[in-house]
Amino acid sequence: MDKPLFLILSSMALTACAAAPVSLRGEFTQLNPTQSASEAHAGERVRWGGEIIGVEPGKASTCFEILAHELDASARPRRSDTSEGRFIACRAGFYDPEVFVKGRELTVTGRLDGTQTGQVGQFDYTYPKVAADTIYLWPRRPVVVTQRNAWPFYDPFWGPGYGPYWRSGFWGPPPIVILKPDPTPEPDTRR
Repeated sequence: MDKPLFLILSSMALTACAAAPVSLRGEFTQLNPTQSASEAHAGERVRWGGEIIGVEPGKASTCFEILAHELDASARPRRSDTSEGRFIACRAGFYDPEVFVKGRELTVTGRLDGTQTGQVGQFDYTYPKVAADTIYLWPRRPVVVTQRNAWPFYDPFWGPGYGPYWRSGFWGPPPIVILKPDPTPEPDTRR
């Protein structure tokens, strides 16, 4: 496949993925969990997401402790080493902790419902609490494995392993990309 065609196809694929799922669309207040750890923002609609830290099913509802991350254009949490704080999201019904395991990506929509105090290690922490309307569990991201073709080549001008247009790549043979999809079930989009 030549490079211009590849770039066109990949940009089309990224554009198609930019829309948020229907259950996560709407108008939301632009706050993050560290800005809303006070009672002043109670009742405002938010859309937050991140990685699940813990899940506690109760008699009537399930509460999620989430390490917040910034959301991308499709409302999926971005992968990063930074955090926007932590928050608690509770929703009526039972959500199985074996499905909603630690480290999975989750996006919630709902209204701010005050705060809850807890501890992170020995540190006292005030969590903003969200009365969730939607709990959206994202499918696991596919594992991407890249590997260079191992055939030997030599360019007398550029040296071993390099060359301006050797075979089909600019700096040597193109990488082989292997995507291994995760066989997880579809996201939970109950409302």
